[in-house]
Amino acid sequence: MRLKRTETVFFGVLLALLLAACSAPAAQTSTAPNADTMAGMDHSTMPSMSDAPYDAAFIDGMILHHEGAIIMANQALEQAERQAIKDLANEIVGAQEGEISQMQAWRAEWFAELAATGGMAMDMGPMAVPAGDAPFDQRFIQAMIPHHVGAIAMAQDALQNAERQEIKDLAQAIISAQEAEIAQMRQWLQEWYGIEQ
Repeated sequence: MRLKRTETVFFGVLLALLLAACSAPAAQTSTAPNADTMAGMDHSTMPSMSDAPYDAAFIDGMILHHEGAIIMANQALEQAERQAIKDLANEIVGAQEGEISQMQAWRAEWFAELAATGGMAMDMGPMAVPAGDAPFDQRFIQAMIPHHVGAIAMAQDALQNAERQEIKDLAQAIISAQEAEIAQMRQWLQEWYGIEQ
């Protein structure tokens, strides 16, 4: 009789523990990191857009954006039919490689210890000329226009929010150059293909 009573007590305690575990709130069993676990993580190597310096985020984002333009321009140098497109592609490569070099120098000088910021949370537009049945020159123009629009939006944002005058000066140069290129490409699109964009 003593053994049965011991077994009853044991299983009663076990049942109570199981019921308590099953009825615990879902939040306590969640695997999402809480304040305690986050406190132990090294956030210095993964800054978010909210705590990264604006100028660093602009530089990181614009370098990435320029690299996309250079990829498209190099595609045009190989595949474009019209010399005007190849000439524009050469201008894009030359200008944007120079701007990348300048931004990389600023990055090294101003933010040498800062990890990659991830750039700006803005739409960059296409980063390559898409495949398709339309002539390459048309596809290039229709991809580069929204790509430039993305750069202009980023640059306009920098005019309002950048701390350093060098960034603002670069932003203004980007706006001026790329607005002119957009106007030229829209003209070609209309003249060559009867398309407005």
